[in-house]
Amino acid sequence: MTIREIPVGDGGPYALATGLDGALWFTLVRAGAIGRLFPGATPTLFPVAPDSAPTVITAGPDGALWFTEYQGHRIGRITTKGDITAFDVPGSAPFGIAAGADGALWFTATATDRIGRITTSGGISEITLPRPGMYPSAIAAGGDGALWFTLNQANAIGRVGADRTVSVFDLPTAQAGPVGITAGPDGAMWFVQILAGQIGRITTRGTITEFPLPDRSGRPHGITAGLDGRLWFTEWAGNRVGSITTDGQITTLDLPTPGSEPHGIVTGPDGALWTALETGSLARIG
Repeated sequence: MTIREIPVGDGGPYALATGLDGALWFTLVRAGAIGRLFPGATPTLFPVAPDSAPTVITAGPDGALWFTEYQGHRIGRITTKGDITAFDVPGSAPFGIAAGADGALWFTATATDRIGRITTSGGISEITLPRPGMYPSAIAAGGDGALWFTLNQANAIGRVGADRTVSVFDLPTAQAGPVGITAGPDGAMWFVQILAGQIGRITTRGTITEFPLPDRSGRPHGITAGLDGRLWFTEWAGNRVGSITTDGQITTLDLPTPGSEPHGIVTGPDGALWTALETGSLARIG
């Protein structure tokens, strides 16, 4: 397996998504910009706002890309032509965002302990979590039609169903610090524990299994389902990407540039795995 790094500027590449236009879209959290990269071409950058800190990005059901502005307290939308619209969510510090089965986008409001929902026309509603200080982080749609999310400070995984009922499932490991989450090919949700150095799996009934990494200090951050039936994840402090089979077999791969700080990871439009290196590049793994 080969790794190729494509420089995209020192603005802090953070998260990625594959657009319906066949491009790879990514956030530049420090530069306040959204990037677009067609495999084999030169990246194009679209400025958002100096105070925005665009963080997580996802493809929307309307063909546009939707992203969170963590410092700007906004949800952003960018068309494949680069036209940007923003919707205010005051004081929310939104982080994760994902398309739901209902045709809306769902996001986490880290500062207000809420799960938000925004329609493609910009209508926003919010659901308050059971208690303060839970710090909802990443969010992903599950095969059960619900949205699943990590509760970084509550050491738990949350679920919000179509009826907007919230369920919370505590993790077996204390102070695990869950972050990234994704739907797996086995019908379960898979997530990373940045503080415990583990990969977690939760079934739709709430049964949790944990898989320790070979390097418990690797600080896993992002996770995605690959086309090979494995779950692929980044190790921010370990300077690695890794994969795990649905029965828990883990393999890791060192990145070529030391200290590259891998964050988000996604299957790209070319079928390869791509990860955002916060030091200024996107890495293609395949």
